[in-house]
Amino acid sequence: MDLNQLWQSVLGEIGLQISRPNFITWLKNSQLIEKKDGVALVALPNNFAKNWVQTKYHKIILGALRSIDENTKKVDFIVNLNQNPSPALLDKETDLENNSQLIFPEFKLDPETNLNPRYTLNSFVVGSSNEMTYAAASAVIDDIGKKYNPLFIHGGVGLGKTHLIQAIGNEIKNRYKNKVKVRYVPSEKFINDVVAGVRSKNMEPVKSKYRGVDVLIIDDIQSIGGKKTTEEEFFNTFNTLYENSRQIIISSDRPPNFLPALHERLRSRFEGGMIARIEYPDYELRMAVLKTKLGERGVSLDEGVISLIANKIQKNLRELDGALNRILFYRQVKNVEVDAKMAEQIINETVKQSSHNVNPNLIIKKVADYFDIQPADIAGKCRKKEFVEPRQVAIYLLRDLLDLSYPYIGEKIGKRDHTTAMYAYEKVSREINKSHDFSQKVLMIKDTIDKESNS
Repeated sequence: MDLNQLWQSVLGEIGLQISRPNFITWLKNSQLIEKKDGVALVALPNNFAKNWVQTKYHKIILGALRSIDENTKKVDFIVNLNQNPSPALLDKETDLENNSQLIFPEFKLDPETNLNPRYTLNSFVVGSSNEMTYAAASAVIDDIGKKYNPLFIHGGVGLGKTHLIQAIGNEIKNRYKNKVKVRYVPSEKFINDVVAGVRSKNMEPVKSKYRGVDVLIIDDIQSIGGKKTTEEEFFNTFNTLYENSRQIIISSDRPPNFLPALHERLRSRFEGGMIARIEYPDYELRMAVLKTKLGERGVSLDEGVISLIANKIQKNLRELDGALNRILFYRQVKNVEVDAKMAEQIINETVKQSSHNVNPNLIIKKVADYFDIQPADIAGKCRKKEFVEPRQVAIYLLRDLLDLSYPYIGEKIGKRDHTTAMYAYEKVSREINKSHDFSQKVLMIKDTIDKESNS
């Protein structure tokens, strides 16, 4: 298999898992230069990049390689000081760019707004799970700073939050031209800017950068929780913008009342605006997303295969796109038409690899974090409702995600009898089918487990 072709597909996988700024900073100039005896050798332009990628992204890179080439056992990293690729490599890259199935588009971020132009309202697929949030976003665009301020969008991992909030920014930028100043920032970047300001003992550049805009869009606000100086700066920035009728748009993986690490006064500010939830996509929306992605690539796929993907990947649009990429890549490499059986094997292998880092302690911790209790409370004897529900959810997830035996689960959750574990699993299963809100809650906890296990 062509090394450059393989690496471009791996980068496509990685791009679904990390932020675009991080991808461009650390992996844009990387190369797969050798693959021998199950060992992949990845070259990076300098020692700093090599050490950073090896520390931060080793697991993601190895997982992405294995998802495409199961013979990969190990990844090593080296420094390649040659910044000019060979003519042969340039030819391969040109060939790859001509293949619409494997294009991984390089969109340049707007230096003024930090927005990625590929996120547009036209490419955001609307369905029953996100139509109310989309309507709120449209209202904000029509009446900036007045209709819904702040607009707080929350939902699980990979449901399109980043797409929608950046699409709002791009639409405002394009509609109002230079009359409205927009800035998008991932919370990680905001934290880094505050840290830099504290180090240099000069916060004025930070204040000017974020308080001098008409629309501030901040992604993954939950990340600033517990960081006192960052919270204080954001609180003051929020107040300055709000008092001057400037629009604030925020995304989070959970609603404000489930962000215990954030100071109460910040949560109160968020709750004073419009809180909109993107729910997990139904079958119709998943099908629409897949067909939209195929249309963007200019390729087709058997209807039965599309339906299979939509049925197998139910809670994450990012995973949906990833599964589609793997199937298209398999079809091209093997030069065969993928039928439903082959597609199911590819998807099952992907699901298997993505869950190999999940363990009972991680599940218990993430359930406890979601309900804002201690892991010890889940295994405890207290029968108060605030402990019983998370305990039963933990039992359900131990069985559902890891297929553990009821005796083992009972022992793990406070040395309880196996019949107690059976009862809890069946009760949660019934409640998931009966209550939409409860099923969304369980899916959100699953997302946090998936995110942690793949980090």
